[in-house]
Amino acid sequence: MGFIEAYKRLEKLCGETMGSDRPVTAYIEEMKAKPDGAYLVPGWEEDLKKLKRYRHIRNQIAHDPGCTEENMCEPGDAAWLTRFHGRILRCEDPLALYRKAKMPKPKAKPRPADNYESPRQNASENADQSPYLLIAAFLIIMYLILRFIAKA
Repeated sequence: MGFIEAYKRLEKLCGETMGSDRPVTAYIEEMKAKPDGAYLVPGWEEDLKKLKRYRHIRNQIAHDPGCTEENMCEPGDAAWLTRFHGRILRCEDPLALYRKAKMPKPKAKPRPADNYESPRQNASENADQSPYLLIAAFLIIMYLILRFIAKA
């Protein structure tokens, strides 16, 4: 596939995803609007430079007399456009990766093991309360004994 055909395919796909009449430009502008994109997505700057370059080449071929694929393109340009098209389809393009990186991370739900209290934990908590329980039991027993003695 030649450069122009590969660019047209990419342009059509970007038009569908970006909802713009200037699809590749809209994709580029969206990337420019994300200043932290280069920090979050590996290869962000390289992809942006390539897209700008290929848009410029396409515009020159379309509008400037004497500009053709043969004298404007390098080997591999059409292949890069085709690969980028595939990356968009697989949601591995810069904007898709950016959206994934910016998604809020789901909070981890506590596992059942996290809520489990071991018998030792319960025993140690009960041990803190046991002196009071012993004193209360002792007082109740003493009260009952004294009442029994008083009746006799």
